[in-house]
Amino acid sequence: MPRLIAGEWGGRQIRAPEGREVRPTSDRVRESWMSMLQPHLPGARVLDLFAGSGALGLECLSRGAREAVFVERSGRTLRILEANVASLGAESRCRVIRGDVFQVVGPAREASFAFDLALADPPYERGLAPRLLRCFLQAPFAGELWIEHARREPLPEVEGARSRRYGDTVVTRIPGPESPGAHHAPGRAADPILPPSEEPDR
Repeated sequence: MPRLIAGEWGGRQIRAPEGREVRPTSDRVRESWMSMLQPHLPGARVLDLFAGSGALGLECLSRGAREAVFVERSGRTLRILEANVASLGAESRCRVIRGDVFQVVGPAREASFAFDLALADPPYERGLAPRLLRCFLQAPFAGELWIEHARREPLPEVEGARSRRYGDTVVTRIPGPESPGAHHAPGRAADPILPPSEEPDR
């Protein structure tokens, strides 16, 4: 069973869905991802897309995020996610939505559906990661969007985007309209989220 890594619930186990279609974010990638996010987490509203077990959003809550909204389509997986939220006593800080990600975050979404951070770990090599990026650029729903995707499925070039590679896995951060380094904020330097020892993919 996977564990939450640090913070309030550090070391606590959570359940994960099973099956060939399930590919949870590895502990190594999640730990590095959360280290990059840590300065932005205290008090943040976080959106966890393609949420699965909810590990990403729950890790954010454990590290100081104010609330998390999870979006997951599978009813079986959703029940595991809800059980994980309940096991941590985190119901008051969580909202779980069953639905298609692109309907939930699309242009017709509810007016209040805006977040400080959005995290997404869609199934690899189905075109979902590039599609989500295009959706975000058309109608941003968060201050920053972070996407985990396969190295073989590169995202469209976006000014201000930064990537970090872990073998065949890549985590890419795309700034929203109000973030430092946003692609439509001329004259503002990109936010250097990568440690000096790490080389961006692009």
